Amino acid sequence: MTPEQYQSLSEQAKSCGLSKRAYLIRLMEGRPVRAKTSQEIKDLRWEVHKIGVNINQIARSVNAGVAKAGDAKRGLFLLNQVYELMYEIAKK
Repeated sequence: MTPEQYQSLSEQAKSCGLSKRAYLIRLMEGRPVRAKTSQEIKDLRWEVHKIGVNINQIARSVNAGVAKAGDAKRGLFLLNQVYELMYEIAKK
């Protein structure tokens, strides 16, 4: 193995949170090898979750006949934010 190959192996194993040995074993066994989720993606997931909770609260209000037209508009705005965040997550 060349020094460049060893460096690449080290970086790939580290990005997956695995030792080089564990990384190579997974590759040889044909098991999935995925990079650890970055903090940015975790933060985006949390934001999507919070927006989803707000949308559910608005939907409950609408279904109960309590919500106003402005609430429905806010729900649509939040839904649009969810779609944008999902797009950002999908690009990564």
